[in-house]
Amino acid sequence: MRSLFALLLLGFISSPLQDHSGMIKIPAGELRPFLLLAGQNGRIKVHSFYLDIHAVTNDEFLQFVKANPRWKRSGVSRAFADSNYLKQWAGDIEIGDDRIRNSPVTNISWFAANAYCKWKGKRLPTMDEWEYAAGAPPVNAKRGRDLSRIILEWYDHPNPAVLPVVGSTYKNRFGVYDMHGLIWEWVEDFNSVMPGSENRGPGGNPFVCGAGALGTANKEDYAAYMRYAFRESLQAAYTVGGLGFRCAQDIE
Repeated sequence: MRSLFALLLLGFISSPLQDHSGMIKIPAGELRPFLLLAGQNGRIKVHSFYLDIHAVTNDEFLQFVKANPRWKRSGVSRAFADSNYLKQWAGDIEIGDDRIRNSPVTNISWFAANAYCKWKGKRLPTMDEWEYAAGAPPVNAKRGRDLSRIILEWYDHPNPAVLPVVGSTYKNRFGVYDMHGLIWEWVEDFNSVMPGSENRGPGGNPFVCGAGALGTANKEDYAAYMRYAFRESLQAAYTVGGLGFRCAQDIE
């Protein structure tokens, strides 16, 4: 034990320190589950955690790729990212279009997002954490545009050819930006909720059919059903033009 401690002091073994810059502390609270499973009382407790204020940008992900060459576009294994991985970039370590440097990085697989978060000493948020943080009402949206309207208006329009920069939609009551209205976001346990998933985690579960809505807590929450159905259609190596991520961190 003493020799291990000495190695840590000398820096031979890296032990990531928590860095909360660019993050905000989300207070503990309760979340209404999307599905009411047997034995649930209708509420899920969410412990306090840190969350990135905005999604990871192309420029931020570029720094990760430079430090971790195995995640270059030309070198990544197809087991960890499909052929559309980072296709919006001009090259392995070249974004090319300066307009997207501060836009959310997309065409990122779950494996790549998870690796980035670990590199930063963080992790992907769980689905419950993400849904809880994303459910906070907006504080800087235009008058009359509540959260439901923001989400449904976003769903109603295709993604623009050039994604806006982070922080361009709205800030919510917790102080985080763009939880809806800019991109979809990976979560740690993205396909572990809907019937048939068997809680297998990142793998390959069948696409959700309409019958999956029968057990939902709020059958009128069309936006939530679309979100959960989209997650269940994913596999961990998939990359999508409107899908990015942000990181979370435990409270010590």
